[in-house]
Amino acid sequence: MKFTSTFVSAILVAVSVSAFPVQKRGVDPNLVPQFGVNPGTNPTGTGDCDGINGIKIPCACPPSRDDFIASLSANVAAGHDVNNPGVPAPFPTDNSQQSAIARMQTSISTLQNLHGPGVGCPAASTTFSAQLASLIAGNPPPAAAPAPAPPAPAPAPPAPAPAPAAGGVDPNLVPQFGIVAGTNPTGTGDCDGVNGIKIPCSCPPSRDSFIASLSADVAAGHDVNNPSIPAPFPTDNSVASQITRLQTSITTLQNLRGPGVGCPASATTFLAQIKALQG
Repeated sequence: MKFTSTFVSAILVAVSVSAFPVQKRGVDPNLVPQFGVNPGTNPTGTGDCDGINGIKIPCACPPSRDDFIASLSANVAAGHDVNNPGVPAPFPTDNSQQSAIARMQTSISTLQNLHGPGVGCPAASTTFSAQLASLIAGNPPPAAAPAPAPPAPAPAPPAPAPAPAAGGVDPNLVPQFGIVAGTNPTGTGDCDGVNGIKIPCSCPPSRDSFIASLSADVAAGHDVNNPSIPAPFPTDNSVASQITRLQTSITTLQNLRGPGVGCPASATTFLAQIKALQG
């Protein structure tokens, strides 16, 4: 099973590599989040097993913790995802909220790119998305300790502000893709995304269809195709709200047609827009 998304991340890289010190000889295992899901649960016989909330994932996911920490350490040492160099890999070691979010985001991108760009394990093979949502909601990061228990599922996100008359999100608040679909086709279905990273030529989708999917997610309070991922979409103009809207846009993009089946974040400039807001 090839996992096409690059996130938020999902979902979402919120800080630059230079913003925090990292350990050059490998990350501290005590700071690496626990998967919260066991591989090989309820195999179907076709290579799929149960992930979070019963979502089907490859039975090999999540990987062994030692293998994951080795890959994460390599990415952090390089300053970017080794298998997907357009994705930075910050891993700050303090216990601030922002640093805990950055570590979780880097863990998600490492998981999703274990074997190549977008080729790894989906976020649904862990509770990382729920842990990230909990941190973004303002819950304190857990104290560093060997093999900490996964946190409780994230609380329900704040109810979105009243929708505009059309019954969906305000299109003026939806970020622009910044990428045109079908750029420099290779003839094998791939085209150029951000920084020339290869993406499906059908990505990004039409803006109208994307806004329709985003509106459905926000109305439901979670990603319709991946219900473990919340979909907050605040309407004020604070930096935090702009970042939240971008993060929800990324998860909608990555789950357009099913859990982890959509367009990668590199089909847009969404990550760069988040970094600009953080800067």
